[in-house]
Amino acid sequence: MELFPREVEHPKKSAPLADRMRPASLDEFVGQEHLLGPGKILRVALQQGEVPSLILWGPPGTGKTSLAMLMASHVKATFVPFSAVVSGIKEIKEVIAEAERRGRGTRERTVLFVDEIHRFNKAQQDAFLPHVERGTIVLVGATTENPSFEVIAPLLSRAKVLVLQPLTDADIRGILQRALADPRRGLGARGLALEAEAEEAIVRWANGDARSALNLLELSARLAEASAEPRRLTAAVVQEASQQRSLLYDKGGEEHYNLISAMHKSLRGSDPDAALYWLARMLASGEEPLYIARRLVRFASEDVGNADPSALSLALAARDSYHFLGSPEGELALAQLVVYLAVAPKSNAVYVAFAAARADVAAAPADPVPMHIRNAPTGLMKELGYADGYKYAHDYAGAYVEQEYLPDRLRGRQYYRPTDRGQEAEIGRRLAAWRRRQRGRPAEEQQRGGEAGPRRGASEPQGGTGAAGQQGEGRAGKPDSQK
Repeated sequence: MELFPREVEHPKKSAPLADRMRPASLDEFVGQEHLLGPGKILRVALQQGEVPSLILWGPPGTGKTSLAMLMASHVKATFVPFSAVVSGIKEIKEVIAEAERRGRGTRERTVLFVDEIHRFNKAQQDAFLPHVERGTIVLVGATTENPSFEVIAPLLSRAKVLVLQPLTDADIRGILQRALADPRRGLGARGLALEAEAEEAIVRWANGDARSALNLLELSARLAEASAEPRRLTAAVVQEASQQRSLLYDKGGEEHYNLISAMHKSLRGSDPDAALYWLARMLASGEEPLYIARRLVRFASEDVGNADPSALSLALAARDSYHFLGSPEGELALAQLVVYLAVAPKSNAVYVAFAAARADVAAAPADPVPMHIRNAPTGLMKELGYADGYKYAHDYAGAYVEQEYLPDRLRGRQYYRPTDRGQEAEIGRRLAAWRRRQRGRPAEEQQRGGEAGPRRGASEPQGGTGAAGQQGEGRAGKPDSQK
């Protein structure tokens, strides 16, 4: 006795080859052994006559629609296809009403297949909840996007997410050979011969997508009809039919973030070859080059930082170069930048320091500014102690003086801890020397005479606060932060 004896109804001969070659039974289904193999979750459920509500998540052409149709057929349920692209709340209510009538009458279950369920907004997804809960429908949603981002949590809690994997090269070859041999649904009646190189070209082009493979096979067969050898499918014919592969990419979807993440991590890992590959991959897929440029500017600050401060300048220059030249000429500037960033010394010390400072601000956003570093533009403010005791750094040796600039609660806090890589090593030595001086001589011993160098007032606007007691900086009543 066959485990999956029931077949689904197939399209007319005028339908595309990919539609005609949908598997007629679960035994014909290719791939997804982790779901349909012996003892696996979906096979066991179907053996028990059950179809749970599911979210089928996987790349295009991996069998999501075919699998949903076959599941409904196997348990003798009515299969109702529903597209999130063209349907809304009104259509959902109509489908649910029909499912309720069907349940009261024949007691037949309804498998509602929602293609591209991620395109439904929250309100539309909410409309399914009570009907899935009551069992009025068995919901099978299909998506190419990560359900944790695109499907609401209450729906995810009521439907099992099954991940479909891209088909293997062997799976694609089997599907191609079945289509060439099947005289009723496929191309078997035409006696076509698919050369090995041509088959390999289709497999590579399909990249695990059965629909793409069958579409290319069908188009190649049509082109061959107009050639001198109408029954031979050669690599040249396939190449002409394929033109250029449309790479898997969605600027707003998961693959967008996967690819930018891959480039970012390759740069951080100092691998210029991988970083160039991911850059080329994104550009070939149609990513906006200025978006990539913005991400590279961010990387220059976050991951290179003060180990090579010129990286940020080069990142801005590459962005401007692309903006000036456009594609394809300007893309070379992005490639140059990618290589530079990959091989530059790395430091995230500024990134870590800024995150720690922001955490302290979030914990106590209103810590008062110490009196000695407040702005004192008026006599009243000076009388109140604003700027009292402020030490003007240029009046001291090395333009450095021991002085606390943080709020009292954070006195002595150190956010920035330079690495020993690249130019940051010198920054680290300079900062360490200053911190040693903080622990050493008092400020009065560090003060130098006026003849040793320029004093405050030579380059500072009149009114700067400091050791000589001038009035507050800037125009009266206008704090420094607004100048």
